[in-house]
Amino acid sequence: MNFPHRFSVLLCSVLLAGGATRSASAAQAYAIVDSQTGYVLEEHDGKQKRQIGSLTKIATAMVVLDWAEGQHGDLNQLATIPPEAFIRPGENNIGFQPGDQITLRDLLYAALVQSDNIAAFTLAHHVGSALSGSATAAPNPKVTPVVTFVAQMNALGKQLHMERTRFLNPHGIDENERPIPFSTAIDMARMTRYALKKASFRFYVSQKERQISFLRAGKPLGYLLRNTNELLGVNGVDGVKTGRTARAGDCLILSAHRESEIVKEGQNVIVTPRHLVVVMLGSSNRFGEGTQLLARGWQIYDQWAAAGRAVTPDKTL
Repeated sequence: MNFPHRFSVLLCSVLLAGGATRSASAAQAYAIVDSQTGYVLEEHDGKQKRQIGSLTKIATAMVVLDWAEGQHGDLNQLATIPPEAFIRPGENNIGFQPGDQITLRDLLYAALVQSDNIAAFTLAHHVGSALSGSATAAPNPKVTPVVTFVAQMNALGKQLHMERTRFLNPHGIDENERPIPFSTAIDMARMTRYALKKASFRFYVSQKERQISFLRAGKPLGYLLRNTNELLGVNGVDGVKTGRTARAGDCLILSAHRESEIVKEGQNVIVTPRHLVVVMLGSSNRFGEGTQLLARGWQIYDQWAAAGRAVTPDKTL
């Protein structure tokens, strides 16, 4: 995050002196990261390529938000839900139908709060159409708006040095995909730190519930979204996202904070925000393990802070 901060770069190995052995978490891969500096406090198979399910929607949201900021896109504009969104939607709890109209803003809420696949696809279809229309080259009829959008997701990944990530769709469904999409705990920590720099994204993922509305044949309909992140609001957790497929297992990214550390040095007051990102892939009990990893993260963070918050380039995102 873009917080004021103070830390020293020390070439020493005493950073986590006395630190406990690796967490007993059964997650197949995880990473615990200081959000402020990007320093990896602990990881296990953090660079292992795995499926990530609906964690993909964080990248989807960021392409939409970057487009809105960079090209003055209006998130209050209406998008029409295309028939293609229902080819492999999974659950349709909201009850969308082809032809329904809904704002991009409410689609973002639906995709991030309740992890709706149809919403994610519609975002990609709508914004991908806009991106295709703004391209200087003649449009290629074989390149659909969603293909254009996913190319932007991968371009963002490269920009963030997510070298072991491949997005194939905007929702994270990996069944019958050839080749298979993948990412890593470390790469998704990079994406999450980038996303958390935007106040709008932080607000979306902090909502336990959100009322959205859409039009069907001109008639307004409503739906109350409920966040799939059961740890939201517990132990300082203020986001981020859940994910699950048969291949990926249960996945979870948590963003959590504590009160800032305030230190007076003479006439100066140094404020150091305390904020962690925990990425967990391939869990059998994501909320139980997420709670454990977060507690461990703060334990390691306190040791790291007491040692002077030393960072090394090889462990910094």
